[in-house]
Amino acid sequence: MPCELKERQRGGLINPIFTCQPAGAQYASIGIKDCIAIVHGGQGCVMFVRLLFAQHFKDNFDIASSSLHEDCAVLGAVNRVEEAVDVLLMRYPHIRVVPIITTCSTEIIGDDVDGVILKLNNGLLKEKYADRDVKLICVHSPSFRGSMVSGYDVAVESFVKALAKKGEPNGKINLMTGWVNPGDVKELKHLLSVMDVEANVLFEIENFDSPLMPKGDCVSHGDTTVEDLEDTANAVGTIALNRYEVTKAARYLEDKFKVPAVIGPTPIGIRNTDAFLDNVRQMTGKPIPEQLVRERGIAIDAITDLTHMFFADKKVAIYGNPDLVIGLAQFCIDMEMQPVLLLLGDDNAFYGNDPRIKELQENVDFDMEVVTNADLWELEDRIKNKGLELDLILGHSKGRFTSIDCGVPMLRVGFPVYDRAGYYRHPVMGYAGATWLAEEMANVLFTDMEYKKNKEWILNVW
Repeated sequence: MPCELKERQRGGLINPIFTCQPAGAQYASIGIKDCIAIVHGGQGCVMFVRLLFAQHFKDNFDIASSSLHEDCAVLGAVNRVEEAVDVLLMRYPHIRVVPIITTCSTEIIGDDVDGVILKLNNGLLKEKYADRDVKLICVHSPSFRGSMVSGYDVAVESFVKALAKKGEPNGKINLMTGWVNPGDVKELKHLLSVMDVEANVLFEIENFDSPLMPKGDCVSHGDTTVEDLEDTANAVGTIALNRYEVTKAARYLEDKFKVPAVIGPTPIGIRNTDAFLDNVRQMTGKPIPEQLVRERGIAIDAITDLTHMFFADKKVAIYGNPDLVIGLAQFCIDMEMQPVLLLLGDDNAFYGNDPRIKELQENVDFDMEVVTNADLWELEDRIKNKGLELDLILGHSKGRFTSIDCGVPMLRVGFPVYDRAGYYRHPVMGYAGATWLAEEMANVLFTDMEYKKNKEWILNVW
């Protein structure tokens, strides 16, 4: 049983790894410039998601709610969408895109959001806002299905379907990053810039880290424009970095506009970053310049300084978004570590067909569990009750109590991270991300040694 793929056997969830589909759709929506989404549901469907974003980025994001109440469950609530669109457009004259994101309540009562969008396009927008070009886009994201990961995937597909428009070839690539941090986008754009490759980036989120300006007029928002989304139909190809977060949109462009798509790999670690750059090279014909070879060498040198002496045979548990988890597991294996437990927090039926998981099943020579539809109790139970010995945990802040209670050091990675400062500024992708990850893993282990007062020889230092 070197690598076993299994589903959580317990009924019910205890400390979920993910939140719901509308959260993923909202995260995608804030990546678009001049865009404010309306979440068609109760106020909590926005409030708690915005709270997560604010905790992670320490910034505020504009997202609206149709604010359903009890009467809407009986009488329907499409009138709330009409009112919300009118109020939003009156208050924000710059808005060009309004995604209308459904939730569990509005999907269950059967509100015809597509129909109300058609009504608004033929009525309110023509009569009251005829001087403005506003795109209303329905995003179906019922909370009782999938997770924030699939919600992000559905939303990006909805945006591309609504906006992509065939025109003249632009010589660009479409870079679909998936659910990443501003630091990742900055690093990916750096790699493309050095290769002299232009890209439509879905999404430009560097300004999520918004400055405090003298005039106080800077807000946190993405910078991918309507024109960027329209232009995705004219690219030489699409590179979708996260299989479970942007594949739907990439496949749509391939099927509808004949824009070839490459799915993955998530460029975490040296080999996956190499593969990403090679995909860019093949798609654009641009060579990989010496500068990136040098940056690769710097990353390898940093990793080599740590791998055999400090990381060899260290046992790791990883949880979070599936592409992040699998990419981190591959990187850990490359550094001689043993990722013995991977927790994927939804019941996606396609995990068994993932070539990366198949590669793990075929090649690992230690016992590994990959648990789908998992929660964080799966991690705590294995440590406390089933004798799982770990040296390190990789995951977002929701697992911090397991780390504290069980005495296992933890590196915060993924979303949300709210008990460490500024982590969203640091990439985990690319060569810079590989360096940061390796050195932070080492620093977490070194700090744990100090707290537990282990002697230096524990880390093979003398």
